[in-house]
This record gives sequence, structure tokens and C-alpha cells, in this order.
Amino acid sequence: MAETITFFVDKLSNLAVQEASLFGGVEGQISLLRNELEWISLFLEEASATSNDGRRLNLWMNQIRDAAYDAEDVIDEFIVRLEHQRQRRLQNLKFLTVVLPTCVILADKLPLVHELDGRMKEINVKIEKILANKSRYCVENAMMPSGAWSSSSPNEVVTWGEKRLPIVEEAYVVGMKDEAEAVKQMLLINGELERGVVAIVGMGGLGKTTLAKKVYNDPDVNRHFQCRALVYVSQVYTIRELLIGIANKDFMTALKQEGETEDIRNMGENQLGNEVRKYLDEKRYLIVLDDLYRLRPLGEKESWELFLKKTFPTGSRSTISQVVCPAELEDVGKKITGKCKGLPLAIVVSGGLLSRKEKTPSSWEKILRSMEWHLSQGPESCLGILALSYRDLPYFLKSCFLYCGVFPEDCEIKASKLIQMWVAEGLVQARGEETVEEDGGEDYLEELIHRSMIQVVKRKWDGRVKSCRMHDLLRDLAISKAKDSKFFEVRVNIFAYPFNPRRLIAHDSQNISQHLSNCHRLRSLIYSIYIPQVNFWSCLRSAKLLTVLDLTLTAYPAHERPEKKLPKEIGEFIHLKYFRFLGPRKTRFPWSIGRLINLETLDLRDNFYLDIPFSIWKLHQLRHLYLGGYTILRMPKRYQRCFSSHLGIDKMTNLQTLYAGQHGWVMRRGLPKLTQLRKLYIGEPNMSSNISYELIFPSNLVELILDCCRLKQDPMLTLGKLPNLRALKLIHNAYIGRKITCSSGAFSRLEFLRLKDLACLEELIVEESALPSLKTLQIYLCYQMGKLLHQLQKLKSLQQVKLGTMNHRLIEEIKNTKGEEFDKIRLITSIT
Repeated sequence: MAETITFFVDKLSNLAVQEASLFGGVEGQISLLRNELEWISLFLEEASATSNDGRRLNLWMNQIRDAAYDAEDVIDEFIVRLEHQRQRRLQNLKFLTVVLPTCVILADKLPLVHELDGRMKEINVKIEKILANKSRYCVENAMMPSGAWSSSSPNEVVTWGEKRLPIVEEAYVVGMKDEAEAVKQMLLINGELERGVVAIVGMGGLGKTTLAKKVYNDPDVNRHFQCRALVYVSQVYTIRELLIGIANKDFMTALKQEGETEDIRNMGENQLGNEVRKYLDEKRYLIVLDDLYRLRPLGEKESWELFLKKTFPTGSRSTISQVVCPAELEDVGKKITGKCKGLPLAIVVSGGLLSRKEKTPSSWEKILRSMEWHLSQGPESCLGILALSYRDLPYFLKSCFLYCGVFPEDCEIKASKLIQMWVAEGLVQARGEETVEEDGGEDYLEELIHRSMIQVVKRKWDGRVKSCRMHDLLRDLAISKAKDSKFFEVRVNIFAYPFNPRRLIAHDSQNISQHLSNCHRLRSLIYSIYIPQVNFWSCLRSAKLLTVLDLTLTAYPAHERPEKKLPKEIGEFIHLKYFRFLGPRKTRFPWSIGRLINLETLDLRDNFYLDIPFSIWKLHQLRHLYLGGYTILRMPKRYQRCFSSHLGIDKMTNLQTLYAGQHGWVMRRGLPKLTQLRKLYIGEPNMSSNISYELIFPSNLVELILDCCRLKQDPMLTLGKLPNLRALKLIHNAYIGRKITCSSGAFSRLEFLRLKDLACLEELIVEESALPSLKTLQIYLCYQMGKLLHQLQKLKSLQQVKLGTMNHRLIEEIKNTKGEEFDKIRLITSIT
């Protein structure tokens, strides 16, 4: 709760500076409120560290939270009403001078300011009474004495720049050698004969998923099966979802090679099922379905090994003999491990907690006493330990942890999406003037992973988290805590009863629209719709304070969806900061989208066809823009002469990420002016156009992906000059020439290079001193490439080479060429 108050205090401060003229004579009341909330925020930070869930303290904190929410709603409603008046006046008086509308708006503003002043006074009086109750009812006494419990401080979060020792997830697979070997042998034997099923079952937290992933990633298993897929199954699922999970990226690429060009996401269930069956026919394949859920608990020795590896991480695949527990901590450490009753999840979470604590007997004894208190509250030992770990989180991480519960069960969460939503909600603060909130969000996520509250699924080329997942038990904990604190509400099927949540999560819900008209305080809506509802947008209009809107239409497969035109009322959500929309096959956006002036993330990447007005370029606060497969920008002819020179991507100078499905309108101008741009994706889904003019990119670019661009000229001459480029991916015939040349001195900072599905590529040429920093080289599906080994010799920093589905001559060259230098290359090369 403290971070919520802190965010609102910052918001009040920014409004006071940036919008001094907006609030007229209300500055005094806003300043009074800000001062009170600053003190309250400090108190709440201390209160969040207490292990006492006293009713007095909780009641007082809830009342403070509600009062702060009321104040935020009042101010934001005032801004919305003022903006609506401004829009009406501009429409009615648009042919007059600029001065007259300003005077009229000032006259209209006075009654709103007077109303705001009255409501702010009421809130300040309310907060004053709540503060008086703190002493009157001895709320301070409900907290534990100072030092009895200590939550982590903000300084304990290790920033990414400090390069914490990487956690090797494989190192924590303890006590499963026999089980893993048994499952592996079952797979290899059955795989030789016929289709078979191997089941791994057991209670939550025993490590079923960890065991399955260990076997799935085993090199022998990898070589044995031609096709593999790891699919996470939620309690509520459809056959089509499972089929899409099975049809992974490699499968989609294979379909393209076989002449199938339609995206599998556009296929119906029957068509998709037939394509999967046809592709797997006559192939040896492995499909892991996780969480369909007898695995034994760990023994005492195994539990202790796992505990040590998590509590004293070394950042390497060290053996247990290399992990040392100080003698004075061994007794209390084994007592803590014993409380976990052999459940791996409880052990790693406890170890993650202790890894952030002082390595002293007194510190560990406090943890043991707290564990005993939590375990005394109920029979579920694992849940009690998880609750303890949640309470130990720093106040600024608790809401971030709870927010992970908004995603569906067993969902693979994109780290970028999660962090962007955190930022939009105000849960992350920038660490300094030279950093952005997204960098702080990455640090928060790494801290949650270090504490084993979140699990890594995939990491990016530079070690940062690409996707993550939340264990079912931890998700249940997050949802329970969120409900208690009114942080968010989860509804699978909402029935008629009064409620007015601040955040509403409704996955696969059909009957929510009738309730939205009463959700005046709604700030976030994450909603998947089975059946399109005609009155959805009209009902949503009452939620004018929306900050996050994640909307998915799942009524029918994408290829059957009709065209959808979003209503002009979408422009009324002026507080919106995060907007993700997945709709029909063709979606048309209204001109009013340009009024979403606070929008920071617009994610439309999963849409097939987008019709977007040029007013999108008015969104100058955008940091992340993701556009779908085929995007057209619409401008009425009568406006082209007036606005074409004033609207363009060059105006969006805050962009950090840009995904452009159609490259032409992006490349022709403006990119060099995007000085904050870090990641750029350019793709041409129809594979029909060609970039014939010189490529011009901003010099600050860190990652570049070119997809289906069909470039005829070698792009490396231009790209090699980018001074900050660290990752480059050329995929799906991005280049259709025969040779790629990395000239001398080019790509001075490039660490990662992927060449995939370049049908015409025969040779990669590396000149002396080119690619001096390259660590990872990946080449897949480049069938014409016949030689490579001698070029690899020139890459002195190379640490990993991955080759997949390549020309047999090239593979033979890699395997059979004699020489010590070539032996070194073979050691870092994997071939699939």
C-alpha cells in the first residue's frame, strides 16, 4: 500500500509543477494533502514490515488507502471533465481565433474548480480524522516492536548494472537424478516402438515441472526426437489453445517451408488439428503437457543440498561440496529446512528469502520464529512459508508481486509486457535522471526471481528475462492477498452483485458488460471476451479513469472474425497509459485515438490487419509501439496538405520500442530523430516489397530485427556502422542475396547475430577485426550455405554457435576438419 501512496504523492507534486494554472485556487488544498500523504507513506513503509495482521492496523491502513484513492479519483475526474469541455469548445469555435476559445474555457472552468476545492476539503478533513484515530485507538501498538521483524529495504534490490551473479536454474535440480533418468529411459525406449504416455504426478510444490523440464532439455532426448513441444495447460483450456501450444515456432517455420503461408493463429480448430497431425505424421516427437496433474518429497539430505544452493548462490554449476554453510548457521538452517517438509518450492522460496538476509544466527532465528508463527495458523506448511516470503518483500515489490496474479494460470508472461504494465500503474520509479522506469522494472523482476517468487521461462541474448511464470500456489497467494487489500478483483463469471473494483481481471468472461456501467473507479481492465457484446463500449464509458486496458476478442478464429470499427469514444480515456487490443481480422481505429495523450504503450502486434489514422502521431508520450502484420495509415485527402508535415514518427521522440509490420511508412523519414529508440522490428508479412533506398537508423539502436524485407543489397555495410548495436536478427528472407560481408572494423559492439531462413544465402564473410565483440552466432534454415568454419576462426570473442537444419556439407565441415583451432570451435557449437 505504501507504494500506492508514494505514487500518488509524486503525481500530486508533478501536477502542482506542470499544471499550476489548471487547478486555480485549489493549490492550497492539494499541497496540504500532499504533505499529509508524505508522512503517511513513511509510516506505511514501516507498517508493511510488521508480521502482525492486527485488525486495528489493517482497518486504519485500508481507510487511508481509500481516502487516497478518493483524492486521486477526484483530481483525475476534474481533468477529464475539463478536457471534455475543451474538446466541445474547439468543435464549436474551431473557425475562430485561438484567444476566444481560451477565454470561454476559463469561464467554464470556474465552476469545476469550485467543486474540486469543496471535494478536496472534504477529503482533507476525512484524512485528519483517520490520522486522529491512529493515536486514539493505539494503532501503533498493533505493530511489532522495532527490530522484531525487518523487511528488505529498497537498497537491497540489486540493480542490473551491478551484474549480480547469474542464477543457473539447472543448479537447483536436486534429488531428482534417479527420477530424471527413469523418465528419460521410458521416453527413449517407448520412442523407438510406438506412441506412449509417461505421467509425472504429485502434490503442488513437489517439483513436477522442474523434473519435466530437466528431461525435456536433456541432450539425448533432444537428439532422439525430431520435434518437441512444451505446453503449459491451465485448469480452463480449449483444444485449440493446446494445438497452438504444440505448433511452436519451429513448426510454423516448417509449415512455411512446405508451402503453408497462413499463420496458425488464423486457423480454426479442425484445420489446425489436421495441420499438426499431418506435420507430425512419420516423425518421432515429444509433447510435454505440464500441469495436467506421484512424486516423492525430497529427503533430508536432498532438502539440505537444495537449500544451500539457493541460500548461497555461486552463479555457476558448482557441486554441493563447493557450497559451504557457516558452522554457526547449520543447526538453525536445518531447522528451517525441516519446516519445508521436503517440498522443493517451499525450500527454494525460503532459501531465496535467506539469501537476502544477514548471515548471522540472530537473523536466521528471527526467520525461523516467523515461520513457526505462520505455520501455526494452518496445516498447509507450504502456503505458510510462501506467505512469510511475501511479507518479507520490500514494500515497493509487494504490489509488483501481486500484479503478476492478473495473468491466467500457467501463463507464460512476457517480461516486457509485465514491466510496461507495472510502469503504467505507477508501481516502478526511475532510479535517476539518466534511467527510465523500465530499467527499474527489470531490477524489480530480477529481485522477485532471486527470491523464487517468480520463475524464469526464457532469457534474452543478453541474459535479461524474456518471459516468466508464476507457480500456481504463488498465484493463489497473490490473488488472495490482492483481494484482501482490494488491489484487484478476479472474476471468471460475474454474477449480479454490487461491486466497484479498482482493477478488474476477467479471463474468458461473457457477462461483464452490464457491471461495467457501475465501475466508476475502475483503473485497470484485463478482459477476454468470448462473445462480442454490442453494449460493451457504451458500458465502459463510465470508467473514464482507465489507466490500463488489455482487451482480447476470442469469439472465433481470427480468419472468421468480421471487420471491427472501434468507436470514437475510445478517445475519452485520456488517462490511459497502457492499451493492448486483439480484435477481428481487420480492425479500424477512429481518429480520436490521437486524444490519448498520456498513452505510453500501444500493443496491436497480434492483429492481422490494422487501419490506423495519422492522428496516432499525436501520441508524443508513447514509449512502446507495436503494430500488427499489415498496417495502413489513414489520412483524409482534405487534411493531407495541412497536417502531413506536422504528423510523423519523428515526433514520437520518447519511443524506446517500435514494431512495424509494414516498413515503408517507417523508413522513409524520421527514424534518426528517435534518440531514445532501443529496439526496432521491421517486417513485411506479404514478402512482396523491397527496400531500394538507403537504410537509415538511429545511432542509439541496441537491437534490430529485419523480417521478410527481401533486401537485394547486402545491409551489413550500413548496419555495421551503428555504434551501439548489440543484437541483430535477419530472418525469413530479410535478405535475398548470396553473400553477407562483415567488413573490417564493422559491428564494434555486436554480441548476438541470428541468420534464419535466408533461402539464397551461400556464404558469410568475416573480414579481419570485424565483429570483435560477438559472443553468440545462430544460423538456422540457411540451406544454401556450404562453408563457415574458417570464418568462425576470426571471431575471437565467440562463446556459442548454434546451427539448425543446415546444408549437410557445412555440417560435415564442422565435424570433420582437423586442427586444434577447429576443436575449440566444435566445443562451443551445437547442431540440431
